[in-house]
Amino acid sequence: GGDHTITYPILQAVAEKHGPVGLVHVDAHTDTGDRALGEKIYHGTPFRRCVEEGLLDCSRVVQIGIRGSSYDPDPYKYCRDQGFRVVPAEECWSKSLAPLMVEVRKQMGDKLVYISFDIDGLDPAYAPGTGTPEIAGLTPAQALEIIRGCKGLNIVGCDLVEVAPMYDVSGNTALLAANLLFEMLCVLPRVKTM
Repeated sequence: GGDHTITYPILQAVAEKHGPVGLVHVDAHTDTGDRALGEKIYHGTPFRRCVEEGLLDCSRVVQIGIRGSSYDPDPYKYCRDQGFRVVPAEECWSKSLAPLMVEVRKQMGDKLVYISFDIDGLDPAYAPGTGTPEIAGLTPAQALEIIRGCKGLNIVGCDLVEVAPMYDVSGNTALLAANLLFEMLCVLPRVKTM
């Protein structure tokens, strides 16, 4: 729960103990803005702050499902300049993401990885209860493929953010979020599943 700002102090604590980590980031937005509404710490800026503080191993950052409006003609330039792999939503449409996750597992290797999942990575048809919905997003099945595709990675932690109950009139977003969090718990190291 919470907005995406919560990932920033979590990664500060993780990096203090373990050093820079890889990141599997599912979102409609890169969250690498410099400022929003005049603030440097905002739910659209956490990963820029993480880069600035050396919390991320930028060669092992993948952002999946990115899309949405932008004021910048090249909205992913900052991410690419840092060495992030950006997988726009349109590269995910109408296909399984299992092959992508084979590539992601190779990219992450055996070093520590953090999973950060913004519910707006999913299409608002499935998860309308969020503050910044963007059309043409991922499906719940693709979300499961991403999370289950992280099994075997050296996961140090995970979060699921940006569920906004006031916009979730059906409760579907909360149900989906709870199930995705359960799936994340199941892929943590040393967790035995049936």
